[in-house]
Amino acid sequence: MTFHRAATRLAAAIFLAWSTAIPAGAEPLETRAPQAFMVDAETGTILFAKNADKPFPPASLAKLMTMELTFQAIEAGRYTLDDTFVVSENAWRKGGAPSGGSTMFAALKSKIRLGDLIQGVVVQSANDGCIVIAEGIAGSEENFAAMMTERARALGLDTTVLKNSTGLPAEGQVMTARELTQLAVHIWREYPEFYKYYAQREFTWNKITQRNRNPLLALDIGADGMKTGFTEESGYAIVGSVSRNGRRVFATLSGMTSARERAEEARKLLDWGITGFERSEIFAGDEVIGQAQVYGGARPSVALKAQGPIAFLVPTASRDKVTARIVYEGPLVAPVAPGTKVGSLKVWVGDSLTQETPLYTAEAVGVGPLHSRALDAIGELLVGWLR
Repeated sequence: MTFHRAATRLAAAIFLAWSTAIPAGAEPLETRAPQAFMVDAETGTILFAKNADKPFPPASLAKLMTMELTFQAIEAGRYTLDDTFVVSENAWRKGGAPSGGSTMFAALKSKIRLGDLIQGVVVQSANDGCIVIAEGIAGSEENFAAMMTERARALGLDTTVLKNSTGLPAEGQVMTARELTQLAVHIWREYPEFYKYYAQREFTWNKITQRNRNPLLALDIGADGMKTGFTEESGYAIVGSVSRNGRRVFATLSGMTSARERAEEARKLLDWGITGFERSEIFAGDEVIGQAQVYGGARPSVALKAQGPIAFLVPTASRDKVTARIVYEGPLVAPVAPGTKVGSLKVWVGDSLTQETPLYTAEAVGVGPLHSRALDAIGELLVGWLR
């Protein structure tokens, strides 16, 4: 339900609004990338969005999901880095030296450690490495692709559809800039021991050394990941991450016309993500953020808290108003247990929703006496008639 529809159904809504005085300066950043999305890793604040939910063929960016599924299998104890997988003729022909695409030059019928296959995929964007892993884990690349899509849904990536492990052109295979960025943040947060591979500058296999294809790693901007991609249909794309000045940002850009434009636009956007915002903590970790009305309760309302401090980022070169609103469907019905998720604190910068933080009840509210419930019922009838 949207906020506007929810507002008409709230018995009580709490508005927290303030204007942020920010020095005059340049207008918010623009990019030549047709699709782009950027977030702050710590706060989850959306820093930039442009056609962020438009599906496009992900090309090699799909390998982020290939790796996520692989990392998950290792974390679950089903595989270790020392397990070996066989290079099938299918993997060799479709993704190896005969294919003419990105490859780690895996030898036909050879056995390769999973740890080496991961480095081949992450550093060299190896199509043969992807197919070998897919066949080793799922029996076939088709089965693995189905697992990738299923895993995407479990992670909340509702638009993503994967048809293969490599990102090679396939009908119906799509991702979005928003979901790719969410996936990148997830990999960084959940698999730190594997995320380090994305900063690895080169990898040697079969006596052939190849450099990491991420152009951001060579720039002095604090980049340490993650992936590039290209298809004729969707153009040049990249998922990048920068860590600097105590902050980390992730961004995805797609649809650019050249590798040079991709590098320039990604550098510009990520650098602005670090330097163009100021952090503001609006609520401490144990601070009551607001109240939600309770119907039929021993008390008329219940305190709401987040599960930690709430901070967000404000553009330093904008005069937009920052607005925060507590949104919930109410009134809540007694009894109310503590720690129940009942709504969220939504933060806007201008007209853009930049952050949404779940809110939980801070205390219990029991059922009220009969006369109190009767009064609440009358009030609810009157308010409901007016809605």
